[in-house]
Amino acid sequence: MLIIWRSELSKDVELLVLRHENAMLRRQVPRPRYQSADRIWFAALSRLLPRHLWPTVFPVTPATILRWHRRLVARTWTYTDRRRPGRPPTQAAVRNLIVRMARDNPGWGHRRIQGELARLGHQVAASTVWEVLDAAGIDPAPRRSGPTWRQFLSAQAHGLIACDFFAVDTIVLKRL
Repeated sequence: MLIIWRSELSKDVELLVLRHENAMLRRQVPRPRYQSADRIWFAALSRLLPRHLWPTVFPVTPATILRWHRRLVARTWTYTDRRRPGRPPTQAAVRNLIVRMARDNPGWGHRRIQGELARLGHQVAASTVWEVLDAAGIDPAPRRSGPTWRQFLSAQAHGLIACDFFAVDTIVLKRL
């Protein structure tokens, strides 16, 4: 209440003394560490002054004050109450059905299995089918059917050896 009755001259003198004290303290401390309460205080007071006065009043740049304000607003409006943990997990029965379909029908790919599941009334995305097959260690459709590399090479080994000895090139490049 006493501040209201003071003269304008005494208020201006006090303001000049405080500004000079502030300038002295800034010279002594190279870079002050502001806490969250300090940042909120500066951001709130910045709303009371025109922007062209900010550089003369505040110890930080206007861009810093605006950045603090943006962070404060971003932390306030995170909508954490609306967040959910993500997609619900695929039911174990559907996963077992996907793996069984893939093993029983080696020519079916993940899209064909997804289509068959849709016909059975299970709405599952093709990417989910692919992830279930990948987690079960089942390769894509063309690689599932047919022999493995070991089986292929052992089956072809006798034929390859017989073909190798079938033709011989001599030193003068005659083929026998």
